[in-house]
Amino acid sequence: MGDLTHFNEQGRAKMVDVSAKPETTRTAVAQSSILLNDEIYELVTNQKMKKGDVLAVAQVAGIMASKNTSNIIPMCHPIALQGVNIAFEWEKEEQGYRLRIKTEAKTKGSTGVEMEALTAASVTALTVYDMCKAIDKGMVIGPTFLVEKTGGVSSNDYKRQVKQTDRELS
Repeated sequence: MGDLTHFNEQGRAKMVDVSAKPETTRTAVAQSSILLNDEIYELVTNQKMKKGDVLAVAQVAGIMASKNTSNIIPMCHPIALQGVNIAFEWEKEEQGYRLRIKTEAKTKGSTGVEMEALTAASVTALTVYDMCKAIDKGMVIGPTFLVEKTGGVSSNDYKRQVKQTDRELS
């Protein structure tokens, strides 16, 4: 199966053995967003949503999701996260307001934390949707992408070349 490391000699899925890889400090930053209408923006920013503080709940959900990534992504290794941070930034657009979500994950181990950062970003956006869907089901999530990753010895550090539509959070 060439360079596809998640397949065994029979072409079936396997979890990659990382036991020979050295432990290094590894970080990953991911980003997602959700486009909301003006009414939801006002309710969220003034903490008037009936379900409570949307951003606080979404932040906790994202952190919890990052800690459970290996339970929902089949070939992900369970890892001990050393830290997870989630930040928000609002941006006015023609169609409403975009909530940008930036997640950072860190570990010291034999495998990276890209999936944990991406999962945190995705679940944070999904939680915002869930808490606001009674007002408007037309919210749009995305794009979701890896901004950067550091650490490890088998692959180089990565820094995304930012496109205008994927504007990175500062």
